Amino acid sequence: MNLRVIKSPAEMRAYSDSIRAAGKTIGLVPTMGYLHEGHLSLVRKANELADITIVSIFVNPTQFAPGEDLDSYPRDFVRDRELLVRNNTDVIFYPEPKDIYGKNHKTAINTKGITNILEGSTRPTHFQGVTTIVSILFNIIKPHVAIFGQKDAQQAAVIKRMTQDLHFGIDINIHPIVREIDGLAMSSRNIYLSKSEREDALVLSKSIQRAEELIREKINDAVTIIAEMRKIVHSVKSSDLDYISFVESDSFEKVNNLVEGREYYILIACRIGKTRLIDNSLITF
Repeated sequence: MNLRVIKSPAEMRAYSDSIRAAGKTIGLVPTMGYLHEGHLSLVRKANELADITIVSIFVNPTQFAPGEDLDSYPRDFVRDRELLVRNNTDVIFYPEPKDIYGKNHKTAINTKGITNILEGSTRPTHFQGVTTIVSILFNIIKPHVAIFGQKDAQQAAVIKRMTQDLHFGIDINIHPIVREIDGLAMSSRNIYLSKSEREDALVLSKSIQRAEELIREKINDAVTIIAEMRKIVHSVKSSDLDYISFVESDSFEKVNNLVEGREYYILIACRIGKTRLIDNSLITF
């Protein structure tokens, strides 16, 4: 297929306007590139839900705090383009930071409550950067539907809230986590792991599996379940646990006791060596 690469926001806006004028629908998959099967599953979902699939590739500087891995974040546009050709993508939007923000950029998008906990408390500038870039992409591309991965569950919840509160009129589709054969959640940052760290990183998914086992046994005390998860995470020396938490799936409010019929996320963030990884599971008690 003839995949089109657009770098200019003005050109991207004009293209999207022409697609809408033709009565066709647009599906957007926002990414930071270095694509893996998790990203590609989002692309295939966009193909199902819309007439035209647009993938943005933009390593967004405003969601990285000082000292985080902005400069070293993996990038390989040639590889990404080939993967997107194979998965029937229509357009790659590939702008430069100066074209998105400009030298006099002064505006940011803030949400309250849900951005102050978990990832928000650990990375206090992160979600402002995420909501700002996503709102910019929404304004430029004007999609009918945008597809995000469940692996970044809190981010997806924040974006859903922003989209609703600001009346974007865009359907937000959350696609399940894609895992390696051994259970590790796919992430562009997995490339940072050494061979031994790659093995150690399985404690994240193993701890979640243990939690799911306990939940199937109808243990409803989150503190008890988390204690079991901690034992697994701390069984490898390279781990440095950030948090484990049970939260309501919609509000992300922390819970200590699970109620039958309610839906929850089990969330974990942990460094393996120098690499910070996140994982989760969406469960109904």
